[in-house]
Amino acid sequence: MTRVFCVGELLIDFVAEHQGSDLSKATTFTKKAGGAPANVACAVAKLGGKSNFIGCIGNDPFGTFLLDVLKKEGVDVSLSQRAKTFTTLAFVSIGEDGERDFVFSRGADKKLKYDPAIKKLFDRNMVHFGAATALLGGGLEEAYSHYLFDALTKETFISFDPNYRADLWRENEAEFIKKCMPFIEKSHLCKFSLEEAQLLSGKEDLNEACVYFHEMGAKIITVTLGKEGTYVSTEGLRATVPSVKVSPVDTTGAGDAFIGCLLHQISELANFQSVFEDRELLRSMVLKANKAGAITTTKYGAIVALPTPEQLETA
Repeated sequence: MTRVFCVGELLIDFVAEHQGSDLSKATTFTKKAGGAPANVACAVAKLGGKSNFIGCIGNDPFGTFLLDVLKKEGVDVSLSQRAKTFTTLAFVSIGEDGERDFVFSRGADKKLKYDPAIKKLFDRNMVHFGAATALLGGGLEEAYSHYLFDALTKETFISFDPNYRADLWRENEAEFIKKCMPFIEKSHLCKFSLEEAQLLSGKEDLNEACVYFHEMGAKIITVTLGKEGTYVSTEGLRATVPSVKVSPVDTTGAGDAFIGCLLHQISELANFQSVFEDRELLRSMVLKANKAGAITTTKYGAIVALPTPEQLETA
């Protein structure tokens, strides 16, 4: 089975309890493990796949807690690093509709140092670039770019999720768009929200946005549309694949569950090429990934809510 390497942040989500989406009114918080790339690594492992997390956490109790969570889920954390800087934190409020509001306190994730020895591990495996903080500067951004180049030289399947957070790029969206371009150009699979697809392409029409991304070089494009499902675009397929109906309580990690499930299915293929050529295969994979994303919204927290194979089968 192919191994999935996930590069980026692992952090603490302090989730506000017993209030709506206004974070200023929150008084009680619950500690949860989070960080999009870490969520994806856990999603792959929880479904029976092989995943590695590459990132940096603080040499503090929070960092120890986070590594323990990933180990428990079956993620290989041997490539992770620890820094004297405090572990990155995110304060999260959740409205009645499950939507979130974020405040970041950035710490150790930006301290990741590029490790050239990892390059050989990418050979014919998969690398997922899905960090919300990876393009904000620091060692993580430098390592991110190095690992993209390494993946290109090792026949690696490359996945990219920009994980745009408006609060992190306020009045600097042009810089975010510019920094995303090399990853879109080189990725076999891009996962966007509707907002991200429109922002990065400059196109309001979803089909026009996908045409733009294909012209840049992206082979498979998925645009998650919440309860409406996922729009999939390849050379031979343009379709909205439906999701399943659920009653969401927390959308945290839904997109990560989706892409993690999709990457896990691709990792089980004998040859990556089949996912580009077989439209029905891709459609069925996205349908299953939609279920994974939907199931994740029915519980609070990201990693604890990720579905098991048994849950996917019965959804």
